Amino acid sequence: MGIMINPPCMQQYSILWADDEIEFLKPHILFLEKKGYTVKAVNSGADALEAAEEQNFDIVFLDENMPGMSGLETLTAIKAIRPSLPAIMITKSEEEHIMEDAIGAKIADYLIKPVNPNQILLSIKKILDQKRLVTEKTNLSYQQDFRNLSMIFQDDLNFDEWIEAYKKLIYWELEIEDTENQSMQEILESQKEEANISFAKFIQNNYEYWLNDANEDEYPMMSHDIMGEWVFPLLEDKKLNEERPLFFILIDNLRYDQWKVVECLLAEYFTVKEEKVYCSILPTTTAYARNAIFSGLLPSEMAEDHPDIWVSDQEEGGKNNFEDEFLRRQMKEFGFGDTKTTYNKILRNHQGKQLVENFNNLQQNELNVIVYNFVDMLSHARTDTAVVRELAPDEAAYRSVTKSWFLHSPLWDMLKKIAEVNGRLIITTDHGTIRTKRPYKIIGDRNTNTNLRYKQGKNLNYNPKNVLVAKDPAKFFLPRQNVSTSFVFTTEDYFFAYPNNYNHYVKYYKDTFQHGGISLEEMIIPFIELEAK
Repeated sequence: MGIMINPPCMQQYSILWADDEIEFLKPHILFLEKKGYTVKAVNSGADALEAAEEQNFDIVFLDENMPGMSGLETLTAIKAIRPSLPAIMITKSEEEHIMEDAIGAKIADYLIKPVNPNQILLSIKKILDQKRLVTEKTNLSYQQDFRNLSMIFQDDLNFDEWIEAYKKLIYWELEIEDTENQSMQEILESQKEEANISFAKFIQNNYEYWLNDANEDEYPMMSHDIMGEWVFPLLEDKKLNEERPLFFILIDNLRYDQWKVVECLLAEYFTVKEEKVYCSILPTTTAYARNAIFSGLLPSEMAEDHPDIWVSDQEEGGKNNFEDEFLRRQMKEFGFGDTKTTYNKILRNHQGKQLVENFNNLQQNELNVIVYNFVDMLSHARTDTAVVRELAPDEAAYRSVTKSWFLHSPLWDMLKKIAEVNGRLIITTDHGTIRTKRPYKIIGDRNTNTNLRYKQGKNLNYNPKNVLVAKDPAKFFLPRQNVSTSFVFTTEDYFFAYPNNYNHYVKYYKDTFQHGGISLEEMIIPFIELEAK
């Protein structure tokens, strides 16, 4: 399969150039006009302001040291009437305070005389043509990588190779999102769908084997392993724990692509010491995957070893009310029972603010575990609330909403405080989500669970194509309610719908973000260790 890129449409730009020695700049102006730009030249700030009032320009060049209105004064006046007009300041002075004033006035670029025509041209292209040039380069690079990716998805990959393939897809998704017309977006989405078809087959062929027969080098890191393998070893130096406490922050439903947009926000305060990825267990839900993290056990082991705090799908009430107790018992099992530890779950904004206010007390502990439920609340609210549904109609918007929440959340304030005290930080999640697009008919009795990406119950009726069936839950380390109980997991972007209310389900849940099933987005998830700068 080949992909075609439309040739770019060159745009003619108009430039306003103000300099009290404009006559000496005619060679520069002729150079730009030969390149296809139109240039209006004036020799004072007042004339520049008058021209900006009468005509639209794409960019303005301002000499800083003009008699009458200075370049900065002219810039301020022009910005008042044309706030989005990019300005390039040109000056003979290299004084730092002038540069700072110009930057503070939101100039687009700063050039020091004497300037040559190519400097001017580069500055113009950087400002006016950047989006077009980035689009062309990104589209061409993705076109070159497209065939390689398609061939990779047809290979017999191991889990580490799937991680790298998925990371590459996310890289291109974020790069294309930043392009001007996003002409490659539809092709990338098709390639992600192709990847998820292959990944579903990979999980179907390997998941049961991993849990029962795999050698250590064949077995990926999974939910129930991460505390024992990746977190507890960081607590072995008790002196370090007391000097620099470890903060373990779990943001539920945080997909790898969402982490990548959050990562750039953290760059001012933290460096990424190590970016790891692990595999969520099935079902990819809070009740199973997050409890597995804090207990260090698979679901059937939790049900058998801790029946007093394990809550099944059939029982009423919350399924994650005992995460702190699961954690306490796991820490004791690993020999960290005397480690000073706190556990906080943030369900509402005011709880997050209270925790920030209590930060000094958190510093007295060796390990602080904080669970943020907001992303989970966002994904489910998106299903139920028309306003949120409009805010996040696709993956790009979902990432944007997550980024906006992150910047305005108490979690952001908490992370800055951790950086201030040179605390150690881990950010991770329990599972991801996928935007569901296609309904999948299934019939179950009244005791069948409500999740749209997996079902457990007895006498389930469905087409066995495009699902993973655990007829013997014990082989998947899943608790069995009775002899005929089975688990069925959706793959790709399907969601379960009941035939007796089919149209309602399709209308209500199509294009919503769900979890519980098998997809790259739900199962390949980030575990990030950061160091304060």
